[in-house]
Amino acid sequence: MIPDSRLDELLVEDSPHGDLTTDALGIGALPGRMVYSAREPLVLAGAEEAARLLGRVGCTARLHHGSGASLRPGDVILEADGPASALHLGWKVALHLLEQLSGIATRTRRIVEAARSGVHGRDVPIAATRKGFPGTRDLALLGVRAGGGISHRLGLSDSILVFAQHTVFLEAGGLPMAIARVRMRQPERKIVVEVGTLEDAVIAARAGADVVQVEKVAPGPFAEVVAACRGTIVAATGGIDESNAEAYAAAGADLLVTSAPYASRPAEIRVVVTAR
Repeated sequence: MIPDSRLDELLVEDSPHGDLTTDALGIGALPGRMVYSAREPLVLAGAEEAARLLGRVGCTARLHHGSGASLRPGDVILEADGPASALHLGWKVALHLLEQLSGIATRTRRIVEAARSGVHGRDVPIAATRKGFPGTRDLALLGVRAGGGISHRLGLSDSILVFAQHTVFLEAGGLPMAIARVRMRQPERKIVVEVGTLEDAVIAARAGADVVQVEKVAPGPFAEVVAACRGTIVAATGGIDESNAEAYAAAGADLLVTSAPYASRPAEIRVVVTAR
């Protein structure tokens, strides 16, 4: 859950010294209403946070649909009543939150559905990386989850992921030594190792990696990695999106790791403001 203090940060960023235009027009006390609705088909995200944010500035908000809902053009997302001063303080911040997060959710849903489309009896999770724009990761993950995805890792402090960039600092022994060292020092943690070749995948699996994460290997060779690493979770990463998710799922991936949702265009949402 995004705390109220985080929502307040977004509001302060947009109006650190108040709303000069509304104040200058002298309309702040006049009552009004805002209605947010979908302009296009989209998967909604950030709806609860947008409603809470509008409440923080003094509006009364009513949600029509929650995050994760699939909307059609014209579907109303939420309504907000309040004085013009409150409506204008919250209007654009809530809109941008809804548009950005719904864009991420809609792209995530496409990847999730693509992965499922050709696989019978398997549900391959779509895990988003931590490669969102710095300072926005907590918000972006709301979109990922609304779209049916999960988080790959939240940061350096919550999981073990060994890269080649780690092993270059180790003496002779490479991957097996890295895995043994981590197992000794963090025995309760699962160990994920990223590799780029079949040979390294087999070495990592035999050395006891819990997850072998294979980067930028085409679906055909990736299937060979899966066959060679039976008993080990094998994840595909590097360029995964809706265009190839089905192929990687069909190749036997246990998990698809992607940054694609973060590059999504914002969803289009309409706002109508009326005086009352």
